[in-house]
Amino acid sequence: MDTNLALVLLLTPLLGFLLNVFFGKNLGKSLSGIIGTLAVVVSFIASIYFFLQISQTKQAITINLFDWISISNFNVNFGLLLDQLSLLWLLFVTGIGSLIHLYSISYMHDDENMHKFFAYLNLFVFFMITLVIGSNLLVMFIGWEGVGLCSYLLIGFWHKNQDYNDAAKKAFIMNRIGDLGLLIGIFILGLLFSTIDFTALKTTIAATSSLNNYWLGIAAFALFIGATGKSAQIPLYTWLPDAMAGPTPVSALIHAATMVTAGIFMVSRLNFLFDLVPKVQNIIAVVGAITALVAATIGLVQNDIKKVLAYSTVSQLGLMFLALGLGAYEGAIFHVITHAFFKACLFLGSGSVIHALHGEQDMRKMGGLKKAMPITYITMLVSSLAISGIPLFSGFFSKDEILLVAFEHNIPLWIVASIASIMTAFYMFRLMFLTFSNTFRGTEEQKHHLHESPALITFPLIVLAILATIGGLISLPGHSWLNEYLIPIVPKLANAEHHLGMTEYTLMTIAVIGGLAGIVIALVKYKKQNVVPGEDGEITGIAKVLYNKYYVDEFYTTLIVKPINGLSRFFRDYIETSISSLVFGFGKITNELSFQGRKIHNGSIGLYLFAFVIGLCAIISYLFLAQ
Repeated sequence: MDTNLALVLLLTPLLGFLLNVFFGKNLGKSLSGIIGTLAVVVSFIASIYFFLQISQTKQAITINLFDWISISNFNVNFGLLLDQLSLLWLLFVTGIGSLIHLYSISYMHDDENMHKFFAYLNLFVFFMITLVIGSNLLVMFIGWEGVGLCSYLLIGFWHKNQDYNDAAKKAFIMNRIGDLGLLIGIFILGLLFSTIDFTALKTTIAATSSLNNYWLGIAAFALFIGATGKSAQIPLYTWLPDAMAGPTPVSALIHAATMVTAGIFMVSRLNFLFDLVPKVQNIIAVVGAITALVAATIGLVQNDIKKVLAYSTVSQLGLMFLALGLGAYEGAIFHVITHAFFKACLFLGSGSVIHALHGEQDMRKMGGLKKAMPITYITMLVSSLAISGIPLFSGFFSKDEILLVAFEHNIPLWIVASIASIMTAFYMFRLMFLTFSNTFRGTEEQKHHLHESPALITFPLIVLAILATIGGLISLPGHSWLNEYLIPIVPKLANAEHHLGMTEYTLMTIAVIGGLAGIVIALVKYKKQNVVPGEDGEITGIAKVLYNKYYVDEFYTTLIVKPINGLSRFFRDYIETSISSLVFGFGKITNELSFQGRKIHNGSIGLYLFAFVIGLCAIISYLFLAQ
């Protein structure tokens, strides 16, 4: 039964994809949306069943579907692994994915290719499930590449806009860079241990007395490169803000539940490997902290509502990698879960605003929406409080756990992470005040049509806001259900002490005061003083540098893109032309010889036979004389 239900869990979104691809246009928009949503809901129900079963039995479920690769002593099965870690991911991938699908029924209803949109969403969820429940690195890699493909399809969904196509290509190419690192790491682990199965790797590494730490470090670093691409860390982070080109439900799915969490999942899954290479862990922690700070500074001045949230995602992912680098896997996983709740709510809330303003995303042209959109306002306010780390919302618990670990292990990194957290509170409430407070700054036509979004949009917002409020209860200090649950995955949690002393309370107080300070500064500037950011041409100084994202894209264009394009043009205009001339030259010679040769043919069969006999006699005579 477990095998059949696991296949239902995995394949139902794929079935939804196939139905919408082949029949969606004929089924109509509403039915295609219902099919796509039900496909993910079925997977969510199956995930709940397995979650309850594993919570009771404490035993992972391994399903080998078939033997895939067998070379000498190296074997790979196409298998599924359902354990504590994969079930946590499945719950928010399919649960939040279901809410996003439901939201999309209303949000995308006017789009002529709605059936295609739901097909791509279903395919996205299918590949993410494959990534999460694969029993080895190669099956995981299938899902890893699949979500990369789906992100390309969904970011460029409105393909008539060339800028959106460029954003889709950028995401695809930058992820391929990271994926090469992941693939190299997989090859090295397969070479070192003759297996890439997660359970077998853990057993083999634990039983090996003399590990090759050099190659183990290279493998771990290569895997981390893969994670930097998929989870948008420095230097491979610039694709994620541009991913805002896709419809808002896509942004919510990528940023909250699926693609960007893949790197966190992979490192957490291989925690037994990364614990053996502290130097690589240090790199992960430093990269995470720097990413958190850099993305937060950029988010301070962005005026596109979705781009503020995008840089917020990059920053929060940086905090998660900081936790991973410090060995606090449970802290990173905890923040992944709470972040999925409040970030999905924030993105869908921004979509509700954009929907009401007929596509407007510039916060400078918003304002005064609180009365017209009370549900959207309240749900986004709750989620903003959560991401700002205000007690007693979910983000307070998960973010503070990361900051506490950072203080215990590396005070400079704690300072960096704390500054990034204060900035988070500032730019999130800058977003809230510019969007919902004071007077409306849009057009009269927009003002006339202002209204709260339909129930299919507001219901997911309400559910996610509730989760963003109570989500922290799964890991309270001293009573962490999450830590107990993850002991089979992270065994060191069994001996971990959970207590709060004067140091911990002091650090929590500092974090809360910092968050409140950020909110107050935003309140004074953007609500009390009613400051509205100037037009792009009016931005100067450090604000201009931040607004232009430190000119990293321009730097990459100058250093990498233009030289590659120039080299490509050189090969096209000179090398390929020369080779083509050579190839065509041989063709012309052959053609000319053929043309001359055909002149000696007159159609006389007798002459042909005579020439054949003379030629044969000449060959025989030559061979006879040569002896």
